Amino acid sequence: MSETVAAMDAGTNTLRLYVARVDDQAGGRPALYELERELRFVGLGHGVDATGRLDDQAMARAWAAIDEYVPLIRRHGCTRARFVATSASRDAANRDQFFAGVRERVGIEPELISGDEEAALSFAGAVSGARLDGDPVLVMDSGGGSTELVRGDSSGRVEQADSIDMGSRRIRERYLRTDPATPEQIAAARAEVNRLLDACPVDLTGIGTFIGVAGTITSMAAVNLGLASYDRARVHGSVMTPSEVVDLADRLLGMTAAEIAALGPVAPERANVLGAGSLVVAEVTRRVGVNLQASEADILDGIAWSIVRDDRGLRLSG
Repeated sequence: MSETVAAMDAGTNTLRLYVARVDDQAGGRPALYELERELRFVGLGHGVDATGRLDDQAMARAWAAIDEYVPLIRRHGCTRARFVATSASRDAANRDQFFAGVRERVGIEPELISGDEEAALSFAGAVSGARLDGDPVLVMDSGGGSTELVRGDSSGRVEQADSIDMGSRRIRERYLRTDPATPEQIAAARAEVNRLLDACPVDLTGIGTFIGVAGTITSMAAVNLGLASYDRARVHGSVMTPSEVVDLADRLLGMTAAEIAALGPVAPERANVLGAGSLVVAEVTRRVGVNLQASEADILDGIAWSIVRDDRGLRLSG
């Protein structure tokens, strides 16, 4: 079997595309070969926490990104695709308006996935591309609107999962209102994150492999490595100790967005929410207490695998 599939993820901060060719390996097991991986900062979740609606300009930015992606999907001859929307769309009363624009452009039905499915897809994607040092495996997907924590094993089996309404944009807009944030704002944000973690049913102890996915964690890894510009190959699989994560979060929280952007590897569009995201990552890491491995394999890979293994993709017309 050989075909080409497309996975699209509409998150709170970014809208991303992954195009992969599916080929059978020896023994008939499928393998994915990356052809395209694209990211656009669209800020779909801007203001959603306060208004409960997707902003018209944010939707326009997302649609413009899709207009760039569709020719890539066609050029590679994709036969099946899946478009999933996560936290920002879950929170928005007018998501049907956004979905209508997606449907018009891509020609398939977009999916609003639950936090539980988002967690499972992130886990599947992360495990497919990470170095597994032992079981159990914990995957943290720290997004703009929510953070998914998934505990399972190296075979891909999920044991526990939770989607928590704490993400870089949500914490930034709700608590860290100045640039940089004040100590009082940081303390309030940290207290809220820990309140939410106290109620999390996922066991964060005794972890053998701790994997972090999505832009907050990969950006933190790039800063920790001292990169002058973002280098995906160097970030993927890099490791931060718990103390490095906590110290880096404290450093980022004390910086302005302009100072964070000036570091080099952080996109300007992410710089204004990275401090808030790093606070979330640091508080989870304090509890886990083992090294955090950054992974470029994430929910996009999980979506692609769901098309191949679970027949979840929708047929694309030529």
